[in-house]
Amino acid sequence: MDVRFWEEMYRSRDQVFSGAPNGVLVTEVTGLPPGQALDVGCGEGADAVWLARQGWQVTAVDVSRTALERAAAAATDVAGRVAWACADVTVTPPPAGAFDLVSAQYVPLRHQPDHTALHGLLKAVAPGGTLLFVGHDLAGLSPQQGHGFDPGDYYQPGDIAGLLGGDWVVVINESRPRTVPAPAGTHHTHDTVLRARRLR
Repeated sequence: MDVRFWEEMYRSRDQVFSGAPNGVLVTEVTGLPPGQALDVGCGEGADAVWLARQGWQVTAVDVSRTALERAAAAATDVAGRVAWACADVTVTPPPAGAFDLVSAQYVPLRHQPDHTALHGLLKAVAPGGTLLFVGHDLAGLSPQQGHGFDPGDYYQPGDIAGLLGGDWVVVINESRPRTVPAPAGTHHTHDTVLRARRLR
C-alpha cells in the first residue's frame, strides 16, 4: 500500500469515494469549537471540505497527487480554508502541537517497533485538542474479506488507546455499527472508533 498503490487506485476511476464526509467524523466533530484541523489520508477531500464548511482551517494530507488534485478541483468554495499537501506522515511528521483536531479515517498506518509515525501524529495534537482515529472493525472477517491484509500489521484504534499516556484522556474507544453501507465489494459492518483529548 505504497504511493504507487494509491495512485493506481485513484487513476483507475473518475471518482473512488462517494463525496460525502465520513459519518463518524460528522458525529464526533459536530459541536467541537472549530480551530486548526489535520485530515490524514484525505483522499478526494470530502472530510476536509466538510470541516472547512464548519469553520475549521484544514490541512489535508495524502500521498496521492491525483487524489489531491481531484479534491482541490471540487473544493473551490473553501479554497481559502483548506491547504492540500502531498506528504507521507510516516516519513515526514506533521508539526508538533499545531492542530486542535487530528482526524485519521480508515488510514492504514503500519505498525512500527518504535511507533515513530504514530507518535508523530499524537504530538501534532495541541493541548486541549482531539485525536479521532477510525478503522474498520475486522472481527469475524476472513482473510479474503480483508483483502488478504493481516490486520495485525496495522494500528487499530484500540491499539492506539493502549499506547496513550497520562497526557491523554480517552473519550470513546468502541466498535459501532456503520451509519452508511460499506463500500461496494467490502464486508465491513462496524467501525472501530477512538476519540481522545490531549490534556497537556
